[in-house]
Amino acid sequence: MKLSFFTMPIHPVAKPVWQSLQEDREAFILADELGFVEGYCGEHTTDRAEIVTSSVAFLASLASETKNIILGTGTVNLPNSHPARVAAEVAMLDHLLKGRFHFGISPGGLMSDAEVFGNLDRDRNAMFIECINMVLKIWEGEPPYNLKGDFYEVSTERTMMPEIGQGAIIRPYQDPHPPIVGTVVAPFSKGVTAMAARGWEPISANFLLPKWVKTHWPNYEEGCKQGGRPADPANWSVAKNICVADDMDTARAYARDPGSPYVLYYSQLLTKLRSGGRLNLFKEDQNMSDDEVTLDYVMDKLVIYGDPSSVADQVLAFQEETGPFGKLVYAGHDWADVEKGRRSMILAAEEVLPRVNAALGE
Repeated sequence: MKLSFFTMPIHPVAKPVWQSLQEDREAFILADELGFVEGYCGEHTTDRAEIVTSSVAFLASLASETKNIILGTGTVNLPNSHPARVAAEVAMLDHLLKGRFHFGISPGGLMSDAEVFGNLDRDRNAMFIECINMVLKIWEGEPPYNLKGDFYEVSTERTMMPEIGQGAIIRPYQDPHPPIVGTVVAPFSKGVTAMAARGWEPISANFLLPKWVKTHWPNYEEGCKQGGRPADPANWSVAKNICVADDMDTARAYARDPGSPYVLYYSQLLTKLRSGGRLNLFKEDQNMSDDEVTLDYVMDKLVIYGDPSSVADQVLAFQEETGPFGKLVYAGHDWADVEKGRRSMILAAEEVLPRVNAALGE
C-alpha cells in the first residue's frame, strides 16, 4: 500500500486567507518530504471556508517547492470554466511540473459555484462530459479546432496566424495527456465504470461509509473490462480521514473535541449535504431519517484516530471491509494546531504505513 494526500481545504471562515493558504502549501511540501506518492487539492469559487479558488494556480505555486510527489487537481470543476481555458492552463501546469501531474476532473458539487456561473439549472453532468471531450480534442487536434457542442464552442479560425504561433493552444508535457482521475462520491457509482472504460482512475471519497466504498470495485472492474484492460487494485485510491498522535488521548482530543479541524470539516459537509438533499451518503441504512444523521454519528463512522498501532489496525479493518486497494489517501484538514497537524502526517507515513504493509506482507 502507498500513501497519497487529498485536501478539500476547509478552514475556519475567520482565519486569515493568507495563513490558510500558507499552511495548505506547507502540508503538500511536508507530504513530498515524507514520501507521499500523490497530492491533490480541490477548488471552489464561492466558499470562504474552502479558499483555494483554482487548484491549477495553487499547484503551480508548488512546482519548484516539491521534488518527487505527483501533484493533481482534485478537481477542476469543468462546468465552471471553458474547455479552451482548461486545456491551456492544465497543459501549462503539466509543463511546469515536467509531467509530475495528474488531471483530476469533476462536474463540481458546490451549488453556490453552479449558481454564480449560471449553471444551477443546467445539466452540469452533460456540460462536464462535453467539456472534457473538447479538452481532449484540443490536445489531440490541430488549430483552429472548430469544435461545437451544446454548451461550448472552440475555434480560432478567424484570427489564426500559424507563422507566428497565434491561434494554437499548447499541448501537455505528457503524451498524449496527463493521467486523468476522478473523485467518486456516490454509492454504486456508474461514473466509476465510465471512467475506467476510458482509462481513467478513481479516488473513492473520504466521506463515504466503508460499505459504499466497497461498491466501487465491481463497477471499476466492469469499466476496465469494457476498456480492454486488467482491473488492478494498485490503481484504486481510497481516501480516509486519519488523525494520528503519539498517544490515544491526544489523538481523541484533536479528532473529536470542540475546535477540532475534523469536527469543523464534517460540520461544514453535513450542512452542505443536508441542504442539497444528499444525506444518503452518510446513511448505512437508506431508511434512516435525516434527523438520525447527526454530527457524532458521522464522526463515529468516518474518522479514524489513535496512536500509530491503533490507526494501523483500523486501516486494516477498513480495507478488510472495502477490499484491497493500492493507495490510502490521507485526507488533509485545517492545521488548528500546526504541530499536531504535522505530527499526524509524519506518524501516518513513518509508523502507520509500515505497520500496515508489514501486516499485508508487503
